[in-house]
Amino acid sequence: MTFVAAATVIRQGPGERTIGVMTTTTSPAAGPTGSTGGRVRPALAGLAAVAAALAAAEPVLGLRRGAVSPVVAVGGWVIDHVPAPVKQFAIRTFGTNDKVALQVGIVAILAVVAVGLGYASRRKRVLGDVGAATFGAIGLAAALGRPGAGVVDAALPSAVGALAAAAVLRLLLPHVPREAAGPSLAVDAPDAALGRRGFLVRGGAVVVGGAAAGGIGRAMQRRFRVASTRAAIVLPPAARPAPPRPDGMDLGVPGVEPFMTPNADFYRIDTALVLPQVDPGDWRLRIHGMVERELTFTYDDLLRRPLVARDLTLVCVSNEVGGHYAGTARWLGVPLADLLREAGVRPGADQLVSRSVDGYTAGTPVAAVLDGRDALVAIGMNDEPLPIAHGFPARLVIPGLYGYVSATKWLRDIELTTFDAYDAYWVQRGWAPQAAVKTMARIDTPRGLASLPAGRVPVAGVSWAPHRGITGVEVRVDDGPWQPARIGSGPTADTWRQWIFDWDATPGRHQLTARATDGTGAVQTDERRPPMPDGASGWHSVVVLVA
Repeated sequence: MTFVAAATVIRQGPGERTIGVMTTTTSPAAGPTGSTGGRVRPALAGLAAVAAALAAAEPVLGLRRGAVSPVVAVGGWVIDHVPAPVKQFAIRTFGTNDKVALQVGIVAILAVVAVGLGYASRRKRVLGDVGAATFGAIGLAAALGRPGAGVVDAALPSAVGALAAAAVLRLLLPHVPREAAGPSLAVDAPDAALGRRGFLVRGGAVVVGGAAAGGIGRAMQRRFRVASTRAAIVLPPAARPAPPRPDGMDLGVPGVEPFMTPNADFYRIDTALVLPQVDPGDWRLRIHGMVERELTFTYDDLLRRPLVARDLTLVCVSNEVGGHYAGTARWLGVPLADLLREAGVRPGADQLVSRSVDGYTAGTPVAAVLDGRDALVAIGMNDEPLPIAHGFPARLVIPGLYGYVSATKWLRDIELTTFDAYDAYWVQRGWAPQAAVKTMARIDTPRGLASLPAGRVPVAGVSWAPHRGITGVEVRVDDGPWQPARIGSGPTADTWRQWIFDWDATPGRHQLTARATDGTGAVQTDERRPPMPDGASGWHSVVVLVA
């Protein structure tokens, strides 16, 4: 630190008399108050503090399987409390990347908070301490709200993170006591107390330490992952195999989604920010509520029961007209109706509430489970154990109903109750309590605004009405008459069907529209409605240009 004194003198004859002295202080590292270093350093310190907090929590998460990540907890709170229209906008805008978008948003918010924390700590140390404590308290409150979170599992990661943030702020923004620094350093005391080289050295140590802690923590957490356990499972053959797949299911039209959807391509829409890692050895399924006897099943119990294999089409209620949140897979599982009959459903129970390990709930009509359809507690998908992203070790699959009322992943609990007594997760957010999948025909090819040559053009796609089946698809060109398409075969009424219409395209701009007829004889409605509250409706159309 350099002190510079300048003397002001008045010349009086042959001599000089000093009448005033002005002293200023500068720092060779930070520069005067308001310099670039003084403005940027607190922001960097705040970012480092928050990053250190997150990194310090990682080893704690590796110590206990049930420990709750503050970031995941806050993200889960956001997912649970965001208004339904906002959630629908996110799905419509980002698709299956909606959780990635949320994570990016959380990082951006954390960055803003971190910068503010740094400037607050620079101004007054106690503000930094209070800010770090508040940061940890928010994580703790969100963690305590997660299903099954104990006080220790919720508190420890957040507490360690808050302490780390406070320590880093003190390390990178040390304060010089006012009485020692003098009034000229009242604001710039942290900058004056630590030079640029010292800040870089300490900041580098924080970065290295945080990276090490984060890496060690992530390595410790690998022991809780279940990918290797899942890979070692050999599913027994189905006692009741799926009906044979008939010839003609796949019509072989380029651009049309295949009849069977590979696991990697199957849509995923759920509320889990991080995939639950459920050890099948610890997993239990409890059936209780309005039943004659409460039952609990282990994973091995399910493996020992007669299993059923079925090809079933699932559809997400968030699917827009023409959307791709639908897919068909071969599911292997235990008939849910058999489990309910063993438990003994009491008169008056009209709702089955299924719960996920992450707290998600879905309400299913009991009648839809007991009416003979192939409702399953599924443990297999396309001839392998359920993928972790699709509910390993067990989930519900109930044909004919949208997923939000039937397809709970990472299943742990089934309660028999009534619709009057309980509103499930999405019903609490304005969606309909019951929702059968609506009849839909989708045009996969040609794509909208495609440029086509004149002549024979295949117009093709898929159509679904699970549990009712599809009996016909029609196509209309512009405002012309409806013309029948050729539909592919399907093993049961619970799967979609491909279709194709050979169109003699003429030059110009044309609109192609498709509609389907289900197994009850009902024609798909042209009333255009959004997904909320019980599924989208309307005819799918595309506009093409023919040269």
